[in-house]
Amino acid sequence: MAGAGVGNLLSVPLLRQTAQAYGMGALAVPVWVDLVVPLVMLGLAGVAALAIALRAGRMSAVQAIATGRAPRPAHGYAAHRLLGRVRLLPRPATIGLAGPFARPARTAVTLAAILFGVIAVTFAIGLGTSLNRVQADLSHAAAEPVQVQLPGGPGAVIQGPGPALPTLAAQERAVQAALRAQPGTLLYVAEADDRISVLGLSDQVSLVAFGGDASWTGYAVIAGHWYSGTDQVDVNTAFLTATGTAVGDTHTVISGARHVTVRIAGEIFDPAGGRPEIIAGLPTLSSVDPGLTVGQFDVSLRPGVDAQAYANAVGAVLGQNYSVQTDVSSSSEFVIVVGLIATLTLLLMAVAGLGVLNTVVLQTRERVHDLGVFKAIGMTPRQTMAVVVCSVAGIGLVAGLIAIPAGIALHHYVLPVMGHAAQTDVPASILSVYQPWELVLLALSGLVIAVAGALLPAGWAARTRTAFALRAE
Repeated sequence: MAGAGVGNLLSVPLLRQTAQAYGMGALAVPVWVDLVVPLVMLGLAGVAALAIALRAGRMSAVQAIATGRAPRPAHGYAAHRLLGRVRLLPRPATIGLAGPFARPARTAVTLAAILFGVIAVTFAIGLGTSLNRVQADLSHAAAEPVQVQLPGGPGAVIQGPGPALPTLAAQERAVQAALRAQPGTLLYVAEADDRISVLGLSDQVSLVAFGGDASWTGYAVIAGHWYSGTDQVDVNTAFLTATGTAVGDTHTVISGARHVTVRIAGEIFDPAGGRPEIIAGLPTLSSVDPGLTVGQFDVSLRPGVDAQAYANAVGAVLGQNYSVQTDVSSSSEFVIVVGLIATLTLLLMAVAGLGVLNTVVLQTRERVHDLGVFKAIGMTPRQTMAVVVCSVAGIGLVAGLIAIPAGIALHHYVLPVMGHAAQTDVPASILSVYQPWELVLLALSGLVIAVAGALLPAGWAARTRTAFALRAE
């Protein structure tokens, strides 16, 4: 119950940021999850205890006394003989590596603990990277860090009395001249936005029209390609769902007495709060919505140009009636989410490490007499630590190799589910986030967890006096 309560508290910032990233309403942990999770954990603990209790109940007194002292005869002997022939490894390492074969059931439990820990680490790293890419794709800050809004356009503010504003065409010419005069300008394009009612759709459709090539503006394409020509459009997933269409289909947009047939060239990643959205050239969408007018210019900067300094320079040229805004992507918006994911990852790694610690402590206590014999014939404390650590190092390495594909598969399953909750598919760029060097490090994280869990009992074994170990019964 305590874990469920803490989990609810930790989930609040993650769910809030996820809702903001996908442009949807508030998210919360369902009540049934708070009820089911403690019951499931109680059931798992009961099943684990029952399996051990049944085995213990069937033992005779002699078996019960002898079981804790040593594994069954012949268990692990073949592994010891085989590894003993490996000349590249010191004998203490081969003794430790062969140890897990003597206790297969216990080894399986240790393997499972490390496996789940590495899966959690793999998934958490992928989730954090994906959410950062979601934020970057939806903000378009990397592609168009500066927007110049015309007087009367969305978000523009006219300050104080003054002469009558010039015509829209004159405003556009003024902005274009100011942008061309700036040496930091790389690309710019006019944008018009509106919402209209379309026959057959209950929600209004968002229209985003560009007055030129806008393929560089940062929209991630899920399927198909960026529109080209006056008969092509790009739409979001909500539009495809609402109209029952697919990429490559034609669709007739009917608004009032206006009918425009367009071909869907691509599906773009823009949840838009679950509202259908069409993106196309200004001539195409103006035939659907004659009142569609340019409201802003999106600007791409040359490498190394400071967005705020550029915006200040353009604003000084245009005057106070034009709003020049910067949209610089900041990782601070996702600091809470990344921090939470890191916290959960550390907690799961700690749980896996404690599972290893528990197993190695039990194993070391059982083998204390054997370790005493090794010490008596000359094994040093460092070699004793090597025996104990290597007894789980191989398990950790195997668990890491198994966990990588499992963690990636979990990530590739969960991200689309999160997207579908926001009524959108996700592009391949959000799923393909793992770098080769990251996978190598993640595979080694199982080894790290195993070694970290074994260090404490290994140190105890190294410090144990030989006489005490030989007297242990």
